[in-house]
Amino acid sequence: MTDRRPHIPVLLDRCVELLAPALTRRSADGAGAVMIDATLGAGGHSEGFLTRFPGLTLIGLDRDQTALRLASERLAPFGDRVHLVHTAYDGIDDALTQSGYRPGELDGILFDLGVSSMQLDQAERGFAYAKDAPLDMRMDQTSGLTAADILNTYDARTLTRVLREYGEEKFASRIAGAIVRERARRPFTTTTQLVELLYAAIPAPARRTGGHPAKRTFQALRTEVNGELDCLRAAIPAALDALRPGGRIAVEAYQSLEDRIVKGYFTDATASRTPEGLPMELPGYEPLFTSLTRGAERADDHELELNPRSASVRLRALEKVVTRGGL
Repeated sequence: MTDRRPHIPVLLDRCVELLAPALTRRSADGAGAVMIDATLGAGGHSEGFLTRFPGLTLIGLDRDQTALRLASERLAPFGDRVHLVHTAYDGIDDALTQSGYRPGELDGILFDLGVSSMQLDQAERGFAYAKDAPLDMRMDQTSGLTAADILNTYDARTLTRVLREYGEEKFASRIAGAIVRERARRPFTTTTQLVELLYAAIPAPARRTGGHPAKRTFQALRTEVNGELDCLRAAIPAALDALRPGGRIAVEAYQSLEDRIVKGYFTDATASRTPEGLPMELPGYEPLFTSLTRGAERADDHELELNPRSASVRLRALEKVVTRGGL
């Protein structure tokens, strides 16, 4: 069943503040500006931007067809200012082409990474460890392996790698062994079955610290099911290339693995391209981007009270350098 409660977009005001200068360079109402919401979800961030900039054109991407349907309903009042595309966020170039634009013509782009509030609240999707549901976890339910497929077919060594790399689970080997033994008795089909195994596999002292004992395993499975990190590694460079000079990008990450990838690309983008050892920066070799945030910004107390799901967010933003005479 779909949860119809309104979802509060994380750090909406700050994201608007960061991207606004790029969206209003031609007109205060955003007329002539084009923005991508690369992680559309239920459409909360997109609705905020479209409302605050009445001339803005927005392209919304999501691999989740349920999200596209709900966002389409939510954003219908904005008419032809909205173009929705069924694709993961590494499909930026194709999405621009489908919407009548080209890379290099984008004024702003927003990523709100990870599982969405809408997906967590839809129990039947299997993302939430607190709700009994089939072990699916696919963001695009039209293709790909489910979490159950992974649990029932991956060997112990591969399961260990997935849990350790994507969930940063220190008991990865112990959990993987327990999974292999359990599935020989009965295949994994539900989230409750997996949660019960995790409670049994993780030592009691460890279960009392660091949050819910299933948190890291569910994160790892979701990441593997959806190829999230590989998708992100392709998406960030594509997004940077898609921006016009003066364009801006903001990325909200919720887990350290995602933020580490974003930080790496942003560090490279803001670095001088002058060869090391030269006493001065060569003309034309200046950084291609400048940072708009000092490191990663976190939610303040007001945001946390408004939206507890913002507790782990890390926000980073860049602006593409305007070349001489460029717009």
